[in-house]
Amino acid sequence: MRRKVTKETTIHEAVFTAAELAYLRAGRKLARIATVGADGTPHVTPVGWRLDAQEAVIEVGGIDLTVTKKFRDVARNRKAALVIDQVLPPWRPRGIEIRGIADAVEQPEAVIRIHPRRIISWGLSDSGQERSARSVSREAKEA
Repeated sequence: MRRKVTKETTIHEAVFTAAELAYLRAGRKLARIATVGADGTPHVTPVGWRLDAQEAVIEVGGIDLTVTKKFRDVARNRKAALVIDQVLPPWRPRGIEIRGIADAVEQPEAVIRIHPRRIISWGLSDSGQERSARSVSREAKEA
């Protein structure tokens, strides 16, 4: 699904749905990032993150980030996925998975910047029943 950026929409709205943006902006700061090692082995670790204010990218930070395996993995192959989720009582899982092309940025602040290419979300409505899965085109972000 492609959403064109117009004067009435923001770059975030061209990439994320309204429900996804509300979820991402609701104060959850813990996620799990998955990267791929040089030998093809997956690596998953908890991380802090933020939604970039200017672009529709997710930035992952951390202490001494540039010396971590996740940073080296991204610097080598630019592949990453991030899951931000939670379970509401009694058992209502909800969250978002963002897969994309990632950049290992060292300056001015070390971050892993994930450019969404595939977004999967679940349980974000009041009913908790919907699921969304779609690819994000580069044009949606650059329009």
